[in-house]
Amino acid sequence: MSTTLKTLPPELAVSEWFNTPAPLSLAALRGRPVFLHSFQLLCPGCVAESIPQVQRIERIFGHTDLQIIGIHTVFEHHAAMSPVTLGAFLHEYRIKHPVGVDLADEQSDTPITMQRFGLRGTPSSILFDRDGSVAYQAFGVEADLAVGARIAMALSNRTAVIGSQKSLFGADERCVDGQCKVSSQSTA
Repeated sequence: MSTTLKTLPPELAVSEWFNTPAPLSLAALRGRPVFLHSFQLLCPGCVAESIPQVQRIERIFGHTDLQIIGIHTVFEHHAAMSPVTLGAFLHEYRIKHPVGVDLADEQSDTPITMQRFGLRGTPSSILFDRDGSVAYQAFGVEADLAVGARIAMALSNRTAVIGSQKSLFGADERCVDGQCKVSSQSTA
């Protein structure tokens, strides 16, 4: 019998929290799936696409135990994106889920959480399983259906295989690659 040990991810490095009475940690959230959304308030893709997507996720999965966390990862225009500016941004865009300010690294423009998770830019997202392990990580905005499927699978403790050839609806071997072949037996 072989056992696969999952490596737990590093902890978040946050200098300040918004929309939560106490700081959050990934360790304290084990037992719940977590959707981490990394963004910058001056990132056009974040404002136009990923933040609205996260708000849709919040509406759709709000009745579940999914924890959504935003991480404001400032790696450019540091002076323009202060915590005061972020607070106003969260209010204006009606962002209600907890948001942490990624801790600045004095020796790099890239903040610490962004470094720890190897994030390449914003927007980025990481989905953590209930056991705390990383189920999926993406840079950019993915289709709502793909993200929703991954979240649903994490909520059900299953692994999502998005884009698989295997049918979820019981189609037999006659149906592959989006095509169903007519049986050689006629029922006419």
